[in-house]
Amino acid sequence: MENLSNCYEALQPAVCHACLFAKGAAPGRRPGGELFPLGRPAAQRIGSGGLDAQDPAPQPLTPGSGEVWLLTRSAPGHWTDGRSAAAAAAAAAMPVGGLLPLFSSPAGGGLGGGLGGGLGGGGGRKGSGPSAFRLTEKFVLLLVFSAFITLCFGAIFFLPDSSKLLSGVLFHSSPALQPAADHKPGPGARAEDAAEGLARHREEGAPRNPASALEDNLARIRENHERALREAKETLQKLPEEIQRDILLEKEKVAQDQLRDKETFRGLPEVDFVPPIGVENREPADEAIREKRAKIVEMMKHAWNNYKRYAWGLNELKPISKEGHSSSLFGNIKGATIVDALDTLFIMGMKNEFQEAKSWIEKNLDFNVNAEISVFEVNIRFVGGLLSAYYLSGEEIFRKKAVELGVKLLPAFHTPSGIPWALLNMKSGIGRNWPWASGGSSILAEFGTLHLEFMHLSHLSGNPIFAEKVMNIRKVLNKLEKPEGLYPNYLNPSSGQWGQHHVSVGGLGDSFYEYLLKAWLMSDKRDLEAKKMYFDAIQAIETHLIRKSSGGLTYIAEWKGGLLEHKMGHLTCFAGGMFALGADGAPEALAQHYLELGAEIARTCHESYNRTFMKLGPEAFRFDGGVEAIATRQNEKYYILRPEVIETYMYMWRLTHDPQYRKWAWEAVEALENHCRVKGGYSGLRDVYFIYETYDDVQQSFFLAETLKYLYLIFSEDDLLPLEHWIFNTEAHLLPILREDKKEVEVKEK
Repeated sequence: MENLSNCYEALQPAVCHACLFAKGAAPGRRPGGELFPLGRPAAQRIGSGGLDAQDPAPQPLTPGSGEVWLLTRSAPGHWTDGRSAAAAAAAAAMPVGGLLPLFSSPAGGGLGGGLGGGLGGGGGRKGSGPSAFRLTEKFVLLLVFSAFITLCFGAIFFLPDSSKLLSGVLFHSSPALQPAADHKPGPGARAEDAAEGLARHREEGAPRNPASALEDNLARIRENHERALREAKETLQKLPEEIQRDILLEKEKVAQDQLRDKETFRGLPEVDFVPPIGVENREPADEAIREKRAKIVEMMKHAWNNYKRYAWGLNELKPISKEGHSSSLFGNIKGATIVDALDTLFIMGMKNEFQEAKSWIEKNLDFNVNAEISVFEVNIRFVGGLLSAYYLSGEEIFRKKAVELGVKLLPAFHTPSGIPWALLNMKSGIGRNWPWASGGSSILAEFGTLHLEFMHLSHLSGNPIFAEKVMNIRKVLNKLEKPEGLYPNYLNPSSGQWGQHHVSVGGLGDSFYEYLLKAWLMSDKRDLEAKKMYFDAIQAIETHLIRKSSGGLTYIAEWKGGLLEHKMGHLTCFAGGMFALGADGAPEALAQHYLELGAEIARTCHESYNRTFMKLGPEAFRFDGGVEAIATRQNEKYYILRPEVIETYMYMWRLTHDPQYRKWAWEAVEALENHCRVKGGYSGLRDVYFIYETYDDVQQSFFLAETLKYLYLIFSEDDLLPLEHWIFNTEAHLLPILREDKKEVEVKEK
């Protein structure tokens, strides 16, 4: 350290442009042929201002260690190798950074050794000398610059609040700076609403101008980055034993949380089951409609019987291979098709099959698995399916299993903000998020699609913990500023802040909006907070996302940091039914408008089907490049037996009785029979535009839970599962409306 200090003090007035020297370098020669000592570079006078050969050269810190140092600073005098003064002066203009260790390696070995040997003239690379200095210096500066750029982009794209920087800096600086044409209010929007929103925005402490907004964003990014660096540094400084101890402590904490959750469920209260309303399955009066409905029952039997024959007890069926298929979404939990199909079997009158499914669930459905599951998928399929089966049949096993699984999912909420993890290990209770989701954020459509099921779990268990968990999600969301009134698809569960500003009514966002509306309806229209959140959200969606093509098709685009992508997914097609279902609760002047908007979305989605060879819709379709409602990319041309278009037809039929919706639904039945039906069941298609079928060999469980159920209801009378008494979860599982004045299930304490 003393040598380093002396070296720096001696050279501070005039430090060389690039003096690279190595400890342990082999002896070399001066240009004149004189040997110079090991580890010391040659010095030669150049013109005026150069260093005399007798000047003390910098000494290495620890001789023989093979460490290479770079000494840089602009100065009139330079350590040199005999270049002209002009060349040296030009080199002196380079930026400087003091004395920096570049490489460390055993003496004479590796990069450090090689450079040292080259400088000394013995055992080094050919062409050592000034060119070697310049090449190495450029290489090092390039590495430093690349690391800096990587760090900046990492901060922009992966820190929790980085999307605000993107939306505020790269795309637009402030809403006030947007062109007026970009912010046309949707139907029903008022100037008073905008003023009220601005006032509330200021009361919440939001910046009032672009400069302060940018400053706040940068400060927040800097703070998060510094905190992450500190945590990483602290972790790296720990001994392996300490890290292992921390892991064990975290596991112990999770186990204690699980134990606390389980202690609240030592036994379920007794209930008096009240028979469900509207499950009488009378035949349609019209003979043609009866025949079509009977055909859909036959389709259900074909799908179920082949699942039973080739994949019984497994999650799904591979109808071409005639074997079971298990998605990683369910971990080691089995029987997804059995649980998903329960209520469809019941309402179609397939009583024997329903009893077979119940018997399997009693004996085999086990949630004590050491595997990671998707909280969202397990909730909507398993919890939803079990709740629906209980409300239809009154069989206690379904209530017991639903509550048992609900308890298993509670550890997912053990995050700093209470926003649940996407993935959960069912045994350890440890959760995490998808690594691709905006730096490990939770996804809006996943944590926003728990509300209906968890409210019913509290209702049937007599324990409020489930309702408390999902109501806390509301609290977190209501504290956050919404960009342009929209809900981004990503939310960091640790910071409680938005991730990237990507907004979609399709994948990643869809069922969040659906559950806001249905939470209000399921509460017997008493949950006014849900109603307000829903109508505020769809007003922002209509303003910023809904567009009309040149051909007159209404579609819902995706919003990415202020920029629209004119793409609509098959998943987005559910929104037609959602708009129509919520029309009755809209302000009086807008009720007809939302019903018409639902009809326009239904027409657009029908066109996406009609413009394919198979007459089944692609996964996504676009409205740019001269095309409308057509998939232009190969990875968007597949169809996996999805139900969203049929779902919208069902709601539009129930609410308008326009015969075109039954006509379109029957077109879908014919297409499914012609192109998706195989001997072993029903399979998805890889390309709906191709003249020949190319199968994906999966019969999805939601084909039985949703697609066939919605088709059956379209060709049934309205008094089967009337909408004023039932709500469908996003997997089409039935949940009764919870009346305030007349409880359908009375809970009695033991």
